[in-house]
Amino acid sequence: MAVELDVFVGNTTIMDEEVYQLWLDGYTVNDAVKVRMVSEGMEEYEASAEVVMSDTMDQYRTFQMCERLLHNPTKLANQLLFQIPPHRQAMLIERYYTFDDVFVREVLGKKLSKGTKKDLDDVSSKTGITLKSCRRQFDNFKRVFKVVEELKGPLVENIRQNFILSDKLARDYAAIVFFANNRFETGKRKLQYLTFQDFAFCAGQLIKNWTVGAVGESVFLYVLDNMVEDMDVDLDKEFLQDLKELKILITDKDLLDQHKSLVCTALRGKTKVYTEMETNFKNLSRGLVNIAAKLTNTKDVRDFFIDLVEKFIEPCRSDRWASADMRLYLTHYTNSAHLLDTFKYQVVWDRYMGVIKSCIFKMYHD
Repeated sequence: MAVELDVFVGNTTIMDEEVYQLWLDGYTVNDAVKVRMVSEGMEEYEASAEVVMSDTMDQYRTFQMCERLLHNPTKLANQLLFQIPPHRQAMLIERYYTFDDVFVREVLGKKLSKGTKKDLDDVSSKTGITLKSCRRQFDNFKRVFKVVEELKGPLVENIRQNFILSDKLARDYAAIVFFANNRFETGKRKLQYLTFQDFAFCAGQLIKNWTVGAVGESVFLYVLDNMVEDMDVDLDKEFLQDLKELKILITDKDLLDQHKSLVCTALRGKTKVYTEMETNFKNLSRGLVNIAAKLTNTKDVRDFFIDLVEKFIEPCRSDRWASADMRLYLTHYTNSAHLLDTFKYQVVWDRYMGVIKSCIFKMYHD
C-alpha cells in the first residue's frame, strides 16, 4: 500500500515550550507524555501516544544537549550547533534559571555545598518539587555564586551580564548569593512566616545601603582601583564598627529620656496604641540599638533577622500594633533623633535606620 509522507527540512531547532517546562520540572519522558496526552492540543490533533512519545524523547534529547550551553549562557548566542532565534534563547535561559520560591526558601542562607545538596531529598519530599528539579535549581545557585564571587562591581549587574537574566531574576539571584555569603539564619521557626520575596526585599536594602558598594563615589573609585571584589556581597566593616557609637542613645540616660519625650510628643493622639508605645519605648529602643552595636560579630550578623523578630516585631505584635502604627512609630523614632543636640552620629543613624525601617515594614505582617 502506497503511503504519502510530507517532509519539511529546516535548520531552526524546534523546541516546544510546554515540553521544555516539563523537562525543567523533572518529569520523566513517560510522565511528560501522560501530561501531554490530556492537553487540549493533542485531543484536537488526535495524536497517538506513539507519536507523542517519539516527539517528547526527541525534545528531551535536544534539551539535554543544550544544557551545557545553558550553564554558560553567554556562549549560547555564539554557538553554531543549534540554530535558535534570539527571543527563543532568552526564553530558554530565563526559564532554566527560574526557581521555585518554596524551594529556595528551604536552602536560603545555607552554605551552597555538597552537604546541603545531600539534603535535597528531604527538601523534595517537603516541597513536592521533583528531586531532579531541586538539583537543577541548587546547581544554578551554586554556579551563579561561584562566577560572581570572583568579579568586581555591582552584584546584580554582574549576574545580569554573565547569565543574561531579566532584572527581576538577577535581583533574586543577588539576594540568594548575598544570603549564602553572609549565612543569615532563615530556618528558625520564628522566621517561617516570612517568604523568599520578603527576604529578597531585605537583601536588596542591605546590599544597597550596608555593603562596600553602597559607599560614596570617591570611595567607590578607590575600591575599584584597589581590586576589592565583593563590593555588594560583604557588609561594610567600617560602617558596622561605627554602629557601636549609637549605644549612647540607650546608655546616656538624659539622651534616652529626651528621645522618648520627643517621640511620644509626636505620637500623642495619633494612634490607639499610644500607651503601649510609651510604656515600651525604652525596651524597644534598647532592642534596636543593641542589634546595631553587635553587628561586628559574625554570629550576630547571622542572627540579624531573628533579632529583629524577637526584639521588636514580636513585642509590637503582642501589643496589637497595626502596620500603620509600626510605620508611624519608626518614622518618628528615626526623625526625632535629629533633634537631640548632643547626638553626633546622624549619618550613621540614618544609614542604619533606613534599612531597619524597610526590613521591619516588610517583615511585619498584620
